[in-house]
Amino acid sequence: QVQLVESGGGLVQAGGSLRLSCAASGRTYTTWTMGWFRQTPGKEREFVAAAKSSTAYADSVKGRFTIFRDNAKNTVYLQMNSLKPEGTAVYYCAAGLFGSRWYASSPREYAYWGQGTQVTVSS
Repeated sequence: QVQLVESGGGLVQAGGSLRLSCAASGRTYTTWTMGWFRQTPGKEREFVAAAKSSTAYADSVKGRFTIFRDNAKNTVYLQMNSLKPEGTAVYYCAAGLFGSRWYASSPREYAYWGQGTQVTVSS
């Protein structure tokens, strides 16, 4: 069982930055791939980034977002720079196990989810 709690969302102007945090429970935290997704009303949840010993990003955020983990704190972060209005969404943290693939971009393959945190980017 893994419990995830996100924090750090808020309102920011276009071009600004935010850092999201996701604190995870569980003693086997390092075995899980941690992912960030985002969702807007009426749309499917969209992959943003994933991290285990490697990292992966959606093309839309490459070069602007950075995912990183502090395994000593069981926490994964998403540093978001150069934010755009289309980045407005509820951001979710997720945890999954993928074996040799190490990560997945489909939200259906992640076993555990946080409650989400709202990010609003004003133009």
